[in-house]
Amino acid sequence: MSSSAAASRLHLRDLLHPVVAGMISVIVNYGGTFILIFQAAKVAGLSPDLTASWVWSVSIGVGMTGLLLSWVSREPIITAWSTPAAAFLVVALSTTPYAEAIGAYIISAAAFVLLGLSGCFDKVIRLIPPGVAAGLLAGILLQFGIGAFAGMSLDPVLAGLLIAAYVVLKRFTARYAVVGILVLGLGFLLTQGRVDFSGLTLQFATPVFTRPEFSVNALLSVALPLFLITLTGQYMPGMLVLRNDGFKTSASPILAVTGLGSLLMAPFGSHAFNVAAITAAICTGKEASEDPSKRWIAGIAAGVFYIFVGIFGVTLAAVFMVFPATFITTLAGLALLGTIAASLASAMADVKSREASLITFLASAANIAMLGIGGAFWGLLIGLAAYALLNGRLPRRQTVATTAEDAVVTKGATH
Repeated sequence: MSSSAAASRLHLRDLLHPVVAGMISVIVNYGGTFILIFQAAKVAGLSPDLTASWVWSVSIGVGMTGLLLSWVSREPIITAWSTPAAAFLVVALSTTPYAEAIGAYIISAAAFVLLGLSGCFDKVIRLIPPGVAAGLLAGILLQFGIGAFAGMSLDPVLAGLLIAAYVVLKRFTARYAVVGILVLGLGFLLTQGRVDFSGLTLQFATPVFTRPEFSVNALLSVALPLFLITLTGQYMPGMLVLRNDGFKTSASPILAVTGLGSLLMAPFGSHAFNVAAITAAICTGKEASEDPSKRWIAGIAAGVFYIFVGIFGVTLAAVFMVFPATFITTLAGLALLGTIAASLASAMADVKSREASLITFLASAANIAMLGIGGAFWGLLIGLAAYALLNGRLPRRQTVATTAEDAVVTKGATH
């Protein structure tokens, strides 16, 4: 199918759900994790101008790469800044000069470009059994699903309203459930006076170039951990999110494009951006569109929103952060329920791999943290070990690819 033919069949009604999905993914990303960047900037002693430049570079970079990849591939390639890397930098920047940190960002980004061009990572992804991949995704997303209902303890009125509205809308107009709770939730917060935009003044962000410096200390203490944390904590689960929803885009161009984008934006403060995992799942599932061929619009929409926020730097990023935490967690959890359900069903579908998939799910949900590496990596490692021990060996690449294709055909038949 040509791009022009695909575009010609798009109607206005096709835009609503993927655009809203893209918006929700952006809100969840800024409202849920962006505080880590502000914390890291404070630890590093950055000036307001340098902090605004960091916000500008990471937002513009994420927006441009996600928009480009989604447009070219016609798949919802959602990119984001590396959240585990931002958490790591909260500690690392306290002992690393900022110019040396910039040099470390450049080295890490260059490594991702080389990895993408090599094609090695794509081969590794294709070796992971579908059931194990689905169990990993379900485990990663479980905390978000639980968070949707945990808000009842903190803000019962707001969380209860969103949950009740979601169930009612699912019963009578399932297609508009996520859109409905977003509009209802924002309306409720505004009428309650819990979100105030009156003091908002839009100010353009100005990028500030920092001349990088390179040192062995920054290479070992920042660049290497940054590379490993982003690879295992973001790229691996992010690619499995796409695979789980039937999208077959190779990991190689995604690694190369996001790595190149990170390389270009590093001197302005961007630490790393990559394919998203959690926020991607909001845009890759059927909540974004019943028709998988139209979900790429969510990637375009998310990219546009990120660019818009980046233009105004800290101003708009701070706006997303004033939303109550309960609103963010409940909205994210409810938007991901469909993906969690589909992942669990896929993980348990194959009797032969069910035990290993369950182990992967539980290990990922436990969010194990060792050696500075996050839970996604350990969950996958434990799951693959269980699969190998229970089934004798890992499947050949060709077998897995065929199984994945069969799963896509079966899933497509259910839509």
